[in-house]
Amino acid sequence: MRQGITDAVKHLLIINVVMFIGTLVIGNGQAFYQWFALYFPKNQMFEPWQILTHMFMHGNLMHIAFNMFALWMFGTAVEQVFGMKKFIVFYLLSGFGAAIIQVAFLYIQYNTGMTTLLESGFSQTEIINVLSEGKYNTNWVPALGDNFDGFVGAFNSTMVGASGAIMGVLVAFGMLFPESKLMLIFLPIPIKAKYFIPAIIALDLFSGLTGQSIFSPSNTAYMAHVGGALTGFLLMYFWKKNERDKYRWN
Repeated sequence: MRQGITDAVKHLLIINVVMFIGTLVIGNGQAFYQWFALYFPKNQMFEPWQILTHMFMHGNLMHIAFNMFALWMFGTAVEQVFGMKKFIVFYLLSGFGAAIIQVAFLYIQYNTGMTTLLESGFSQTEIINVLSEGKYNTNWVPALGDNFDGFVGAFNSTMVGASGAIMGVLVAFGMLFPESKLMLIFLPIPIKAKYFIPAIIALDLFSGLTGQSIFSPSNTAYMAHVGGALTGFLLMYFWKKNERDKYRWN
């Protein structure tokens, strides 16, 4: 099923490694990060190209090592079925879907907090100005209550990593090779892909909704994982449906 490394996966690996090296050597890491990480759209640091570039950025060596291993592990098998061009489209669309879902989730937290502050008599211009300085008004705390961290965190959030796109690839792998057996490093029990992958997505959804980290670091963009998986599933569903319809009419 997996022989060597396929062309698209190879080039994606190279791009990710080059971007990671750039993060380490250019501007002490900060300049590269500010240009290419995905900032919250209300933040003054946001730029449209970050929707693409963030998925080639990584926070540290373990982050990129784990993602690139997963890309090789699952992406090679999926690309052998899809072909290079279709795989690249699938990969990028999964990454875009991941970003959209994550940002939408952050918008809910941000808008909830902003509405509460406006209803409490604070000025929107003042709120934005304070947040843009990387600060917050201590008078917001009693007004926002439990929503305070979510509101301020949403505005200041950044997202990097190929995880969302790779989650889409993981879903494709599960749908193409449902009987393949996978296992976690710390739980060496073989589990079929058709059970393993939905379980991973369910854990990400749980962590995203509750804020409780189970296996991943606490700063993981869990909803991006869910968004990438959902996008991958929808792409697979409609592509398979189109294939069935084509053969039905032919």
